[in-house]
This record gives sequence, C-alpha cells and structure tokens, in this order.
Amino acid sequence: MEFSEVVRKRRMVREYDPDRPLPDGLLDRLIDTGLRAPSAGFTQGVSFLILEDDQDRDRFWAATSDGDEPDSWLRGMRTAPALILVLTSADAYLDRYALPDKGWTERSEEPWTAPYWHVDAGMAAMAVLYAIVDAELGGCFFGLPADTVEQVRSAFAIPAEQQVVGVISVGYRARTEAPSGSPRKRARRPRTDLVRRGRWTAD
Repeated sequence: MEFSEVVRKRRMVREYDPDRPLPDGLLDRLIDTGLRAPSAGFTQGVSFLILEDDQDRDRFWAATSDGDEPDSWLRGMRTAPALILVLTSADAYLDRYALPDKGWTERSEEPWTAPYWHVDAGMAAMAVLYAIVDAELGGCFFGLPADTVEQVRSAFAIPAEQQVVGVISVGYRARTEAPSGSPRKRARRPRTDLVRRGRWTAD
C-alpha cells in the first residue's frame, strides 16, 4: 500500500470482528515498526506491553472499568483481539541528557521545552497505527482514565518509572461497525487555519 493511501485511510476503529484472529507474528511486526520511530538523543525510552491472551485483556478491562454496564464504546473496544500499552520513561531521558555528549549536567526537566518522552511515545504510537493500516487492519489509540492507572500498574506489574501514555487496540474491523467518533460530529478545520508561512500573523 502506498504511504499516501495509508495516511488517508487511517482512522480510529472502535469495533472489531471477534471471529477473525490476528495473523501469526503480526503484533511483533507492528511493534518493530514502533521501535523505529524517532527517539530524542536515541534514548529509546518508549516501550510496549502486548496483551493478546483472553485473560490478559479481561484483566485490563476489569482494571479500567467501574463495573457498571458497559456503554457502546466499551462493548465495541472489548472485541479487539489485542491491546498494546504504550509506555515511556522520563527517567531514561533525564539520564540520557545528563551524559557528557549532551552537556546537561543536571537530571532536570527544566531545559526541556516539551516532555520529549511523551513526544516520542506519540510518534511511536503513530508509527504503529500506520503499520496497522498497512496490514489492512484497524486500530485505535485511547487513553486511560487517570484514576485507573495505578490499577493497571498493579495488574500487569508495571514499574513506577514507566508512564502509561495510552493503549492501541488492534483487530480486523467489524463488518457492521457503525460510524462513530468526533470526526463524525466535527468538520475538518480549513488548512488556512492551521498552516502559516513566515510568521504567525501578517503585518
């Protein structure tokens, strides 16, 4: 598939075909693509936790839901045959940039104009999403409710220094998936609102 087509076809998929298992080796190939994403200082501080067994996925949904009757979004997402947790470590970046070749003598977040551990995690997640489309499957990146993060850490023995940035669901799109999501409710903003040249405002 041409890259321009991958970009055009990418969208967040919220319901999957539960009767179609993923091809062998697919998740590893997706992760390998994510690991090739840009990395500030080649820190390589972004990592992934794959949940493909039924019991692991059930444990994830139990840790992130309140036990109430699932809504349509949750019912759809629970049909995904695999989940990929996207993790990052601020400590890894602070350690890397305190090394002599970077010249920052302190392990401090002050010099950073943005938390690049989150920037890199976003780029790695985007690479995985594009790889999912290229494999002719569907995926969705979503965040965790803040009050469930510690439950997820505990459920999967995630170390404290690993920040859970988000989760990618993966699977074949449901044949009956109903249109949903914010793009169905909000118009795409004009390019002129989002792209400027030379300076932000004209004289």
